[in-house]
Amino acid sequence: MTSEEIYIKIEPIIKNYLPEDVSKMEISRESDLTKELNINSAHLIDIVLDVEDVFDIEIKNEDLEKLRNLNDVINLIKKKTE
Repeated sequence: MTSEEIYIKIEPIIKNYLPEDVSKMEISRESDLTKELNINSAHLIDIVLDVEDVFDIEIKNEDLEKLRNLNDVINLIKKKTE
């Protein structure tokens, strides 16, 4: 699966958890999930659970700590699905 294919599946998940004060147009691969997109820790866990379901993977706590932006998420998914 390519990075673009993964991104296409992740983007709608992220959009579901964006706070009202953040535009969906602000999402990019470099967007910091908590600082730029204002996703709180509870929603971050929800995102991880959704990603696990969509890609049939398990994301461990130590993996979660390394996820800062969408590129980090994409790279983790690629690593776990290879």
